[in-house]
Amino acid sequence: MKKMKLTTLLLLVACVAVLFACKSKTNALGQQSAQYETVDNQTFSELLLKTNILLVDVRTEKEFAESHLRDALNIDVQKDDFISQAKRLLGKKKWVAVYCRSGRRSAHAAELLVKNGYKVVNLSGGILGWTAEGREVVK
Repeated sequence: MKKMKLTTLLLLVACVAVLFACKSKTNALGQQSAQYETVDNQTFSELLLKTNILLVDVRTEKEFAESHLRDALNIDVQKDDFISQAKRLLGKKKWVAVYCRSGRRSAHAAELLVKNGYKVVNLSGGILGWTAEGREVVK
């Protein structure tokens, strides 16, 4: 009886693993991801050195003007035309790296972008975490 329960459990685990494997995609880090990847400052910094990454600040224009990461585009995720702006400014052949103040808005932006066919990486902790480590911003 215990052997049959163990076999059933192993079969169930294997089925779940196969389902997840079929739904996943390869992310910018070469790892498997079903949605978008949220990465730390170091990994985000390394990704920005690659030529196949577009950097997008999803904060307001005012926040962007105060400080932002070098070479970032500003597309405010809180505006109604966020996706139409993204479609106008971003190609789907390159990865999109998004950030905001703390990581909340950029996570929302990442979800919206993924739903629209973009490959996305999100900065954990946003620009606050970035600057807390003494990383460079443009003012």
